[in-house]
Amino acid sequence: MARKKIREYDSKRLVKEHFKRLSGNELPIRSVQINQTTDLNELVEKEPWLSSEKLVVKPDMLFGKRGKSGLVALKLDFAEVATFVKERLGKEVEMSGCIGPITTFIVEPFVPHNEEFYLNVVSDRLGCSISFSECGGIEIEENWDKVKTIFIQTGASLTPEVGAPLVATLPLEIKAEIEEFIKVIFTLFQDLDFTFLEMNPFTLVDGKPYPLDMRGELDDTAAFKNFKKWGDTEFPMPFGRVMSPTESFIHGLDEKTSASLKFTVLNPKGRIWTMVAGGGASVIYADTVGDLGYASELGNYAEYSGAPKEDEVLQYARVVIDCATANPDGKSRVLVIGGGIANFTDVAATFNGIIRALKEKEAKLKAARMHIYVRRGGPNYQKGLAKMRSLGGEIGVPIEVYGPEATMTGICKEAIQYITAAA
Repeated sequence: MARKKIREYDSKRLVKEHFKRLSGNELPIRSVQINQTTDLNELVEKEPWLSSEKLVVKPDMLFGKRGKSGLVALKLDFAEVATFVKERLGKEVEMSGCIGPITTFIVEPFVPHNEEFYLNVVSDRLGCSISFSECGGIEIEENWDKVKTIFIQTGASLTPEVGAPLVATLPLEIKAEIEEFIKVIFTLFQDLDFTFLEMNPFTLVDGKPYPLDMRGELDDTAAFKNFKKWGDTEFPMPFGRVMSPTESFIHGLDEKTSASLKFTVLNPKGRIWTMVAGGGASVIYADTVGDLGYASELGNYAEYSGAPKEDEVLQYARVVIDCATANPDGKSRVLVIGGGIANFTDVAATFNGIIRALKEKEAKLKAARMHIYVRRGGPNYQKGLAKMRSLGGEIGVPIEVYGPEATMTGICKEAIQYITAAA
């Protein structure tokens, strides 16, 4: 399971759409999103309620405590919303130690209310926890002792008997409505493969539940079976994390291929760089470098898997090599081209793209005093390793080549020993 946060706008959109599908009842949720590309005149034409109702506006940036941070404005008309957004769009703020620009806002009708409830559903490997409180809102943490929680094992159902502790103290006139609401939300949670869904608070409008604030996370490994249900759901970067141009390029490649291409720069001046096949292997290489005390020298996190095409590997390798060889400072560097033992990926075929990139970047590799370590196993790996061995002599760059007889952690240790000795 991979938990990926989504914007509040998408959480509410999914809940609104699928609550009706699953229950036959409609939640009166209305919201719009505003970012740098939004034409406000077109938005009002599409959503006329924006010009006729009092509104709420707040950043939609995957961070909480917006009210306590003075980033929520209430009872505005649309002209005031536009001013609020204009004054803050693109401006950097600090939230929980992270600094980043505000790029996205959510705008909704202002809903007068007296009651605020709290609802949270979260999954783990054994099942789901459902938490509910009659004391929701910004003071939920100060009233955590009033939160009731039940646990439902995987495969079990939320029956009235199981859910009874959550609503036991509610007044009779609202108990049945909220009990049914929790049941539908839990069904929706499972149906859409949410991993986390929190409403803090939701209230009652004309006796019907109405979510005011919402946070959601989806299991992105379930995208293959939910792409129609999820629709155009965005998985934004965590707040404070902004992609560099090179990272954005790889992200674009990743979106266009059935394979997986991941690349994150950790330290542009690092002396240890990786280009690793397989998500599990990439974590092992990165963790090993850290465990050996050289996390500060790790330049990047990189992973390619799912049998990418040769041209895709070529474009990917070009980016990794360009970053690894940027701004040579006379100090030696290492590039670890590694991986575990592939199950179905043709090692020689994927190496073709890497070899082409290494040939293209020969001058940069030499200027950066790059030393390359290769470790790979899997289908056709002998041919791929033989090509790598011959490449070292061809381009005049030291390349040490190992098969599955060498350990992944051992290769990391050798790479670190090299830069330490060459320093």
